[in-house]
Amino acid sequence: MDNEQTLETHNKLTNELVALANSMKDQGHDIKLISAALMASSAIYATYTTSGNEGYLHDSGVDKVADIYKKHLAYVQRAKKADLGITDTE
Repeated sequence: MDNEQTLETHNKLTNELVALANSMKDQGHDIKLISAALMASSAIYATYTTSGNEGYLHDSGVDKVADIYKKHLAYVQRAKKADLGITDTE
């Protein structure tokens, strides 16, 4: 899969998860609880992808996953600012 296909698939999967979260919101669940559940699910899946069902992350692995999450969060915030026309000088 080339980078363009990977990005397209990534965006599709992301949109599906956001749609699921919105469905939960529409069912009356609190958005903070939904966000916490998504983070917990991400932590469980990140552990699974690196260590399988029977493994766990060592402290260094936790730090690596947290760093990747922080970079994704910063990227999303830059994109949101750009969409809103906000520059870093504002």
